[in-house]
Amino acid sequence: MNTPICDFVRRYRDSAALRLHMPGHKGLSFLGPESLDITEIDGADSLYEADGIIKESEANASRLFASYTYYSTEGSSLCIRAMLYLAVMHARQAGKHPLIAAGRNAHKTFLSAAALLDFDLTWLCPTSSDSYLSCHIDPAWLDRFLTEAAETPSAVYLTSPDYLGNTVDIRGIAEVCHRHGCLLLVDNAHGAYLRFLPESSHPIDLGADLCCDSAHKTLPVLTGGAYLHVSSSAPELFWTQAKHALSMFGSTSPSYLILESLDAANHYLADGYAEKLAGFIPNIQAMKARLAAHGFPFAGDEPLKLTIAAKPYGYTGREIADYLLARHIVCEFSDPDFVVMMVTPEIHVSDLARLEECLLSLPKKTPITEISPRFHRPVRVMTVREAAFSPVEIIPVAESGGRVLAAATVGCPPAVPIVVCGERIDEAAISCFSYYGITNCSVVKEGPL
Repeated sequence: MNTPICDFVRRYRDSAALRLHMPGHKGLSFLGPESLDITEIDGADSLYEADGIIKESEANASRLFASYTYYSTEGSSLCIRAMLYLAVMHARQAGKHPLIAAGRNAHKTFLSAAALLDFDLTWLCPTSSDSYLSCHIDPAWLDRFLTEAAETPSAVYLTSPDYLGNTVDIRGIAEVCHRHGCLLLVDNAHGAYLRFLPESSHPIDLGADLCCDSAHKTLPVLTGGAYLHVSSSAPELFWTQAKHALSMFGSTSPSYLILESLDAANHYLADGYAEKLAGFIPNIQAMKARLAAHGFPFAGDEPLKLTIAAKPYGYTGREIADYLLARHIVCEFSDPDFVVMMVTPEIHVSDLARLEECLLSLPKKTPITEISPRFHRPVRVMTVREAAFSPVEIIPVAESGGRVLAAATVGCPPAVPIVVCGERIDEAAISCFSYYGITNCSVVKEGPL
C-alpha cells in the first residue's frame, strides 16, 4: 500500500526549497522532525477539502477498515464532536427532535459536544458496575429501555472498549438500535486494532453506523492521530458531510507530522499487521493466565489491555502502579481499585517477561475489603449547555453539597465525569469525589453576578 503523504513531504524535504511559508522553524531542526513539518503548500492537499494526496491516503485507510474513513489530527475528541454533529443533522433532516441516549461512562468530550450542539440527552445508566468507568449495557436491557421510552432517541452512543478494557455486545446492540429506528454511535477510541483480529470485532463490522478510533492509542501512530469511520450502510448524509462535520470543530492548521504518521500506518497495517497481532495476543493471554494463577484478578476482556483489580491482592491500584514505576515500568492509569496497562505488538516478549517478573515479586497481602462508591445518579436541574455557559466558581468539594456542577471535574485519563454538568451535587457525589481524590469542583455561581 502506497504512502502518498509521506512521499510528498519527503520529496519536499529533499528539494531544499526556500520555505517562505509557515511554520516558523523553516524546516530547521530544533526538536528533530521539523524538516517533515509543513503546511498546506501547493501539492500538499488540505485535510477538510481533500482532493489529492490526503484523499488518496484516506482511501487507503477506508479499504483497510471497510468503511468511509477520515483522518483527525486532534484525536478522537474531534471525531466524537463530528459524530454527534452528524447525528443531530440527520435527526433534524428527518424532522425529528435530536435526542441522544448515551452510556453514562461517556468521555467528557461528549459533554462538550452536548454543550456546543445543544441536543437533549438521556443517560443509559448501569444497573451494576464496579467502577464509574464502566457501563454494562446488554441488548436485552437496551431493548426494554427503547421500548418503554416516552420518546425514541435519534441515536444511541456507547463507549466500547471502556477505559478498563470492558466491551459490550455491539452486534446485538446494533440490531436493537436499528430495529427501533435509532443510529448507533460508538466511541472505539481504545479499539482501532480490533479490525485486525482473526475475527474482526471492530464496531463498523459489528453494525455501528459511526465510530471513532484513536489510532495513536493502540497503533504505531503519533499522539493525536485518529479516525472517523462511517459505515457503508449508514445514511448518505454521514459520508457526504463527514469532512464538513470535522471542519466545524477542527483546527485549520492540522499537523502534517500526524497526517504522515496516519499515512505510514496504512502501509504498516497492510503489510502483515494482522498476522503480527495474532502472534502477539497468545503471549498476553498466557501471561495473564500465569498471573491469575498467582492470585492477580483481572478485569475486562479487551485483548491488549491488562487491568488488574488490585484490592483482592491487598493493594490499591495506585500502590501497584507506584511499585512498577519504581522499577521503570509506567502504567497507563491507576485509581484506588484498578491499575491499567496497555500493550501492543510493539512491546517485545522480553519486556512482557520483565513486567511479569516484577508483578510476581510483589507479595500478596490481606485483601482490602473497602468497596468503591456505587454508581449514584444525581438529579439534573439544568441542561449541559445551560450549566456549561453559566458563570462559575471553584469551591472545595467539601462545601459543594447542593450546588450545581458547571464543568466536568475529572482529568484525562480517564476523563469520565462522576457528576455531569447541570446535575446537583449531593452527599453521594461528594463521597465519590473524595474517594477519587478530587478536592475542588466548578459549580454554577449563585447570587448576583
